[in-house]
Amino acid sequence: FAGENTAIFSGFRALGLYSNHLAHVLRFHKKHREFYVLTAVGQCFHTYNVSKVSTSDVIIYVFASFIQVVHTYTGHQGDVHLLLPFGDHLISVDKDNVVIIWDVESEDTYLQISYDKASFEVSALMHPSTYLNKILFGSSQGSLQLWNIKSNKLLFTFPGWASAVTVLQQTPAVDVVGVGLASGQIIIHNIRCNETLMKFQQDWGPVTALSFRTDGHPIMASGSPIGHIGLWDLEEKKLVSQMRDAHTTAIAGLTFLQNEPLLITNGADNAIRVWIFDVAGGDGRLLRHRTGHSAPPTKIKHNDQSGLNILSAGQDGTLQSFSTVHERFNKSLGHGTLNKTRAKKKGVTHDTAKLPAITTFASETARQSDWDGIIACHRGFLVTTTWSYQKGSIGAHKLEPERFNKNRSLNVHATAVDITSCGNFAVIALSSGHIDVYNMQSGFHRGHYGKDKAHAGPVRGVSVDALNQLTVSVGADRLLKIWRFKSKELLHTHSLPAAPASSLLHRDSGMLAIALDDFTIQILDMETRRAVRRFSGHRGQINDMTFSPDGRWLITASMDCAIRTWDLPSGSLVDCFLVDAAAVSLSMSPTGNFLASSHVDGLGIYLWSNNTLCSMVSLRPLSADYEPTVIMLPGTCPSKDADSSEMLEYISPAQLDEHLVTLSLLPDSRWKNLLHLDIIKKKNKPKAPPKLPKAAPFFIPTIPGLVPQFALPTTPSEDQSKVVNLGVLAQKSTFYLQLENALDNNSYEEPVKLLRELGPSAIETELRALSPDMGGEVRVMQSFLKMISSILQSKRDFDLAQAYLALFLKLHLRFIADQPELMEEAESVSAHLEETWMSMQTLLNQNICLLSYIKSALL
Repeated sequence: FAGENTAIFSGFRALGLYSNHLAHVLRFHKKHREFYVLTAVGQCFHTYNVSKVSTSDVIIYVFASFIQVVHTYTGHQGDVHLLLPFGDHLISVDKDNVVIIWDVESEDTYLQISYDKASFEVSALMHPSTYLNKILFGSSQGSLQLWNIKSNKLLFTFPGWASAVTVLQQTPAVDVVGVGLASGQIIIHNIRCNETLMKFQQDWGPVTALSFRTDGHPIMASGSPIGHIGLWDLEEKKLVSQMRDAHTTAIAGLTFLQNEPLLITNGADNAIRVWIFDVAGGDGRLLRHRTGHSAPPTKIKHNDQSGLNILSAGQDGTLQSFSTVHERFNKSLGHGTLNKTRAKKKGVTHDTAKLPAITTFASETARQSDWDGIIACHRGFLVTTTWSYQKGSIGAHKLEPERFNKNRSLNVHATAVDITSCGNFAVIALSSGHIDVYNMQSGFHRGHYGKDKAHAGPVRGVSVDALNQLTVSVGADRLLKIWRFKSKELLHTHSLPAAPASSLLHRDSGMLAIALDDFTIQILDMETRRAVRRFSGHRGQINDMTFSPDGRWLITASMDCAIRTWDLPSGSLVDCFLVDAAAVSLSMSPTGNFLASSHVDGLGIYLWSNNTLCSMVSLRPLSADYEPTVIMLPGTCPSKDADSSEMLEYISPAQLDEHLVTLSLLPDSRWKNLLHLDIIKKKNKPKAPPKLPKAAPFFIPTIPGLVPQFALPTTPSEDQSKVVNLGVLAQKSTFYLQLENALDNNSYEEPVKLLRELGPSAIETELRALSPDMGGEVRVMQSFLKMISSILQSKRDFDLAQAYLALFLKLHLRFIADQPELMEEAESVSAHLEETWMSMQTLLNQNICLLSYIKSALL
């Protein structure tokens, strides 16, 4: 499900998508001994276990284990609309009426049949049970053809029943086929004898699906375009039952499970349902289901501080809760209605008091176990409704001000709502300019803001602060007003540069975001009551806004298909990307791990993971001419040749700037204990000499150092002298030789690199060996001091230079004091050291002063 990513957000997964207009496929897993149902969702498909119900293109893809593509078949010129697996072959039909039979393993075309569209347009196909290499094709003209695909021969043509064939389905009896027609007729036909056994007439339009029970009951189910299912008794040849409104759209597919009284159905209303027939002669009873919105969501919001549940209001009039953990925790709060009791009796479809879709809502969990914790506005309705998340249904109160005397001709409707953080009060704003306060427990009216009206025009947004001290409202009269919550007294009025579209308050930080009709956003600080930020860049109406939990980011979505992230402290745009369909609603998880979005014409809720929680993300202000890239929505599959413009990973250089002092990345143990080696050695001195083992194992000798290296054996030459060379006893080390060479070429990179690789004891040995008493020379000691000066001048490895110099002075201080050339070089090192330290101290003092000012100053 993971998709592309931006600097901050990566596509994670889609919630609430279960089915589309394509028929499901049922498969039995022999190893698991369970049925699995597959449904198509966009360019992806979902697999569900039937016992739990938990979770078209020109090119055909074949998947293994539902994870990866193992075969691709290319050859169709038109869109493929029919597929039939057939043993080692796959049969496909495209819109150009070309039938191709593929060899599954080799991906080659085994056979291609081209029909004349005017005489035989393929509309259905099936393999009759026990008919070897035979395929039955149905056409839009009504005729049927039986082909032997191995010999490429047309065996028989059935004239049909003067209506287009929509469905072909094998019955439990051999030779007998169920044929569904566009006229609504269902024909049970014996294809061996070419004899029609029985006919049924469905009154709901064309037959969309057929299935037969195989558990001993002679029942056939038929699907219709209006969502009804007919159940037919094949022995008594009559309609025995109707399952009305099984789906709100056409029945895309229905299948009876083998030898079980279970029927699986799916439709374009984004629902999969499992029905059980456990009463003789009765309707199917809904056993399990997975249902999302059948129309696009209009408003989404995280329900509680855990961030595990997302409330979603859709254009289908329902309020639903989707879990980010598992689908089994999803719940539907139902459809809004003015009369809950009547709606239960009549059903949602026939409820005359049914409310229109929810436009916006507010929720608070503080007292949701005691009374309703959700309040919602409905499109064009003055009445606002309360909902109970605990009970999973519409609540007890229908809140309506008495001032209008229920006069519906006034065309006044609720525009914005908010619930106080304590969960006791609801604030409701109206298109007439009124703002009312209600008690959530009793539903009683508790006052209104302003003498008559709060605003001269429609109120576009209303919010209450965290402590129930202040209420802030914005109206179409271009005014922002701050009121005292309890006394309803007007405290402050602020003029806006344009009419507001909506507002959002971050209660913890006291920052109020106001989206204006000129596509800009203003941030108002509730503490100082001043506009502190102004963001511009959107090129369309701003649909929704959401704050990050810490109030640092404001994420906005608009009709220009852009989702932008603004950083409030710096006042800059730090992230921006485009989506194919404009986002209509956004909600950031209270834990900050996910951003949820819903989109135009999309039925799902899409989750974007926050990259900054998992890795180091360097956020930089985006330039004014920044061109955002289009990011695929999570849960949709990008095409093979889609360009994924990923941001290059930033690799930090060894030194950011030559003027900055840079420390080494070596661990402290490599240089911090250089001055205390004598103490460490004294503590680690063995109490008794080591005992040799009786049978010592063979060890290859190694060279001392931090990186293990084997010592190569030296083969003695035949003419080797027997005279001992005393010069070998005072052999010069590699470090010593490199210091000697550095005197000539004045390059100290190699000796420094070597010292970085040595351990503390080896470094001490090397520095001791520089003294003339240990076989060294004064000029090499002078070279070491020059090496320290070069490190200080380069401003790199500042910590190592200090440690090496301290150890060198500790070992050779008396000797240096007696040598004028060494004293002269030491004074040069001291000057470089003081200069570097003074620049560092200046920077530190400047930063300390700035931090002290920021902490104490009132901005």
